[in-house]
Amino acid sequence: MALSRSLYRYYERRLEASLPADALPHHVGVILDGHRRFAREEVGGEYRASYEAGMAKLEELIEWCVELGIGAVTAWVLSTENLRRPPEELEPYFDVLRRLFARLPVQAARQRFVLTVSGSLDLLPPDLAQAAKEAVDRTSAVRDPRTVVNIALCYGGRQEIVDACRTLVSDLAAQGVPVDEIAERIDAEGLSRNLYAADLPDTDLVIRTSGESRLSGFLLWQSAYAEYAFVDPYWPAFRKIDLLRALRDFTRRERRFGA
Repeated sequence: MALSRSLYRYYERRLEASLPADALPHHVGVILDGHRRFAREEVGGEYRASYEAGMAKLEELIEWCVELGIGAVTAWVLSTENLRRPPEELEPYFDVLRRLFARLPVQAARQRFVLTVSGSLDLLPPDLAQAAKEAVDRTSAVRDPRTVVNIALCYGGRQEIVDACRTLVSDLAAQGVPVDEIAERIDAEGLSRNLYAADLPDTDLVIRTSGESRLSGFLLWQSAYAEYAFVDPYWPAFRKIDLLRALRDFTRRERRFGA
């Protein structure tokens, strides 16, 4: 076991040293998939234990990305569709998320990142939504942040585009644009300005865990030209070596921004 860990650390260091810093993605999106299957297969069906392991892994992911100099990370921790799950699955997760948001500002101050949250927070229990907002406020004081960590919470990609369109139309109407001219004033640039985390660059790399090869609506607009990495481990079992391999493959690809 000790030999195995030593070999793992050696391979990890070799992988990290091989990454060209100037070719790394500016914005990485991560779909944290596989909590429930991990619970059933690894921790005797204990959802809370799986969620706790997954959110601890998210804190590790943030640390890895800050160390690597990745400027933005979006982590999808809860979709709008997830709200349809039974209370015995959701309530433990909500509690774990509340405690995550209490910890993140402490980590942010130590590792120098700022926090944003994207999604329909009004659909969440009020105390969880408030915990997320307070965490964002507390990290806003971090000086010279190295990374922006965007938590996609109660997030749906289609809804984000709908909300952006509604906001853009409302703004144009407020500016006095005649109704029959509004449609002509709706363009890609205007919609981009009204996305949830409009200040972030488009996603360069999207990683999904648990072996699933689909987006499920994650960052549909921002990931139009992204590269994708679908990896086998369930999210709580995701390792730094899995991240490094995805980054290595990304740096070796010839990106094509079109057909």
